[in-house]
Amino acid sequence: MGHRFSRHRMSDLDGLPQGRFSFSEEAPPRYSSSQGDQDTVRNVQAGSTIGEVSINVEEQSNHRISKQDGRRPSIYSTMDAVPHLEFYSNATATGRLRRSRPSLEALRKAYEQGEENSPEGKPVQPVRFGWVTGVMIRCMLNIWGVILFLRLSWITSQAGIILTWVIIFMSILVTSVTSLSVSAISTNGRVSSGGAYFMISRTLGPEMGGPIGVVFSFANALGCALNTVGFSETVRDLLIYNAVMVDEINDVRIIGTITVTLLLLISLAGMEWESKTQILFFLVLMVTFINYFVGTVIPATPEKQAMGFFNYRAEIFVENLFPDWRGSQGDFFQMFAIFFPSAIGILAGANISGDLKDPEIAIPKGTLMAIFWTTISYLAISVTAGACVVRDASGNLNDSLPLNFSGPCEGLGCKLGWNFTHCEQSHTCSFGMSNSFQVLSLISGFGPLITAGVFAASLSSALAFLVSAPKVFQCLCRDNIYPYIDFFAKGYGKNDEPLRAYILTYFIALAFILIAELNVIAPLISNFFLCSYALINFSCFHASIANSPGWRPSFKYYSRWTALFGAVISVVLMFLLTWWAALITFGIILFLFGYVTYKKPEVNWGSSVQAGTYNIALSYSVSLANVEDHVKNFRPQCLVLTGPPNLRPALVDFVGSFTKNVSLMICGDILMDDDKSGISQRNTDKLVKWLNCRKVRSFYTPFKGDSLREGASHLMQASGLGKMKPNTLVIGFKTNWKECSPSSMEDYVSTIHDTFDSNYGMCILRMMDGLDITEELQCETNQAFETDEAIEADHSVNSEGESDDGDDDDEGDDVNTNHIINDEIRTVFQNKQGKKTIDIYWISDDGGLTLLVPYLLTRRKRWRKSKVRVFVIGHQQTMEEERKEMMVLLRRFRLDVREVIVMTDSERPPFPKNLKRFEDSIASFRLREGQQVEGSEQHQRTEGPWRILDKQMDAFRLKSERKVRLNEIIRRNSKHAALVLVSLPVPQSDCPSSLYMAWLDTLSCGLHCPVLLIRGNQQNVLTFYCQ
Repeated sequence: MGHRFSRHRMSDLDGLPQGRFSFSEEAPPRYSSSQGDQDTVRNVQAGSTIGEVSINVEEQSNHRISKQDGRRPSIYSTMDAVPHLEFYSNATATGRLRRSRPSLEALRKAYEQGEENSPEGKPVQPVRFGWVTGVMIRCMLNIWGVILFLRLSWITSQAGIILTWVIIFMSILVTSVTSLSVSAISTNGRVSSGGAYFMISRTLGPEMGGPIGVVFSFANALGCALNTVGFSETVRDLLIYNAVMVDEINDVRIIGTITVTLLLLISLAGMEWESKTQILFFLVLMVTFINYFVGTVIPATPEKQAMGFFNYRAEIFVENLFPDWRGSQGDFFQMFAIFFPSAIGILAGANISGDLKDPEIAIPKGTLMAIFWTTISYLAISVTAGACVVRDASGNLNDSLPLNFSGPCEGLGCKLGWNFTHCEQSHTCSFGMSNSFQVLSLISGFGPLITAGVFAASLSSALAFLVSAPKVFQCLCRDNIYPYIDFFAKGYGKNDEPLRAYILTYFIALAFILIAELNVIAPLISNFFLCSYALINFSCFHASIANSPGWRPSFKYYSRWTALFGAVISVVLMFLLTWWAALITFGIILFLFGYVTYKKPEVNWGSSVQAGTYNIALSYSVSLANVEDHVKNFRPQCLVLTGPPNLRPALVDFVGSFTKNVSLMICGDILMDDDKSGISQRNTDKLVKWLNCRKVRSFYTPFKGDSLREGASHLMQASGLGKMKPNTLVIGFKTNWKECSPSSMEDYVSTIHDTFDSNYGMCILRMMDGLDITEELQCETNQAFETDEAIEADHSVNSEGESDDGDDDDEGDDVNTNHIINDEIRTVFQNKQGKKTIDIYWISDDGGLTLLVPYLLTRRKRWRKSKVRVFVIGHQQTMEEERKEMMVLLRRFRLDVREVIVMTDSERPPFPKNLKRFEDSIASFRLREGQQVEGSEQHQRTEGPWRILDKQMDAFRLKSERKVRLNEIIRRNSKHAALVLVSLPVPQSDCPSSLYMAWLDTLSCGLHCPVLLIRGNQQNVLTFYCQ
């Protein structure tokens, strides 16, 4: 119920070094303006003759300490420190040794001690990238792909220029809104490596971040495979005119394997080489674009005109403004589905956030600039192609019209001097935007440069995906959310490269390259990315509406409603593109989400879900305060004086059995004078962790008090929040009441008095071998308990991992928590009770709490088969009528009571041996007439309230005999019960505390099962009315 702590005494200040401190009221102090790292405060000189006192400090020692830890002192103390950025940095995020401010304990010490810090060598600085090379170029290369060069002109011919622009703007709308959300999240604190996974998991928590980390890593690996296959198919089409190695499929496999292996080698060479390769690809693409736009103004040769290219013509532009749907894929959403994957590269920069110089600036600036320039390129290429190339052309030079041609000719080609009527009508045209995918090569000034652009776009995208997947997966592995993947968390080199994850990504990509048919897998990739976009937008929206003080993004150009719109439109597009792929994606997400929710990883990232939970709890708590109490909604909200909960597991398990998911439970720990540990946050966290591991839904509240009574009184007054306030006090029986000091016993009984004065219900639990297991943990297991080997096995890993986590300063906190993980004890309340009985000795009507607690117990699976029996006091003549009356009352209460037993022999005198045992128990507390000193009886009661005077013994003799007799009845009827509940006698003001403790001892002794002495506050907690 409580343990003790020691207070700091003023005598501890005797060790202060003596010296002088000078001051003056006439002259202001003079401050030195010398070196900023000096750790001492110069003596303040004064010209006044007012008394002088000075404190001499060892300046050289303090100067050395300051230089070692790089800390500038405060004017209050040389041990204190001024605010500094590194005090707020996360060591795990930055990968450096975190410098911490001095603790309160260190600041409160009587004298200042230096810290010996070993000199550190200068660390090797990793390669970091700016917003241009790290984000903008990388995103642009990932957005530009084979669709730009091989499909954009074909989409323009199908949808027309106007609808093509609509498709582009729809795609850009999704990516732009997502980029705004990414920018807001990435500027709300320092972003480590992990990209989209890091941002989602740190915002929405591991439940949503874990699934996205797996799916997003896999999608990036498949994206690498897809772009590699696209490159391989282009190479195969170029080689097919000259040579075929094996066949079309195997050629793709061979070229793809060689290509992805070369990309892997580039990645393994390090981020610096990978970045240089990306810059090379970017330069090639720039030359390609220049070559294309120059080609639009170079006069078209007859060969190009035969293929449908006529430079800029108004009639071609007008003809291509409107759609001309052809084939099975000729509709708007099919075109959108084909185009959208070309816009999914906006996270390429965020995925390597750990390798950026300043992610908070680089990610927003680089991503938005990449979207802007790629959008301009898509719009420009679609409109220039639509203004220069007709939809159908034969490629035959003989189809040119002579000057005096008068034959039949239909279509736009006739106005341009070419007759493509025959191939248009027979649908045999091989050229034009609707029939050829090589339109950009046709338009360009030098065709092979477009092929080089296709190579650069596909290879750069494949390389970006190959780098992104391991980076994201490494961050996921380090978070230890899923089992068996921590092998891939290891990093190498100054950039912490995930070489093992590179190899894994390589083999995944290689597996799908060897299939060489990704038409079924490709829709999944778009859905995976759209799912990521939806969750990123939802993360931003949820963090915005959670009203957490920690949500302070420096990027202000976002809105919670645009983020919500981006999330909704992403989900809608998933189902519009390929509904079956969307269902598969959500199925995988839900499975991974369920696993993380079930396992509950021990991480604390300050997610918006936590902030939202707080808001909901606060809102409902305030709303509940306005609801009037009603007997139908009464719940036994228990304040349990457990002391350290792990030392009284039976008391915790018993109360948790009838309060879990029903009502409030607070474990109160009263810290008294002789305990040196005090209240430690580390100690509190361990005990809360113990409660969670035991699956007990309870709060833990330590409180410093001089006595049990004082601590319990304050806890009863201050515990809870609004209507979420305890109404029942639960304590363990004081088994050592005979041996303890009289003041301790008086304190215990006074606590019971105060409980009823506070209008609380009261429960006292007694077990044959006691509740405190401290000695059993130190020696051998008590017979009343058995070791839970299963729980020990489950937490053995955690116990090993925490053995080295503590600081030296917190060694005292482990006095009461050293068995929290290793020595889980399984109590009788965790076992199935079978068909044993729960016996209720309802001696006094207390409002129904005595009946409500066993009813709540029988709702639990372990107690469901137990039979409830109620024992009441009655007379032999009216026994049957009293039994029927009680059965009617219990039925109206809708309580499943199997049997009512009327005790008619409770007024018989007890057996002499039992009465003698009772009298022997209080013999040492008796104060007989011959032992009384001179003075009033009131003086005797004041000096020794636990003493039992002869007059008091005679006055309470009948009550004492009744309790001895009741114990005989209980032992006779409840030998094999699982639990016995007995009405607790209310202590009277004129009853000595020792006599009252003897009553409680007598009522509950001699039973092998747990005994609960229970008493309500005399107010109804049960009703049979509907209102």
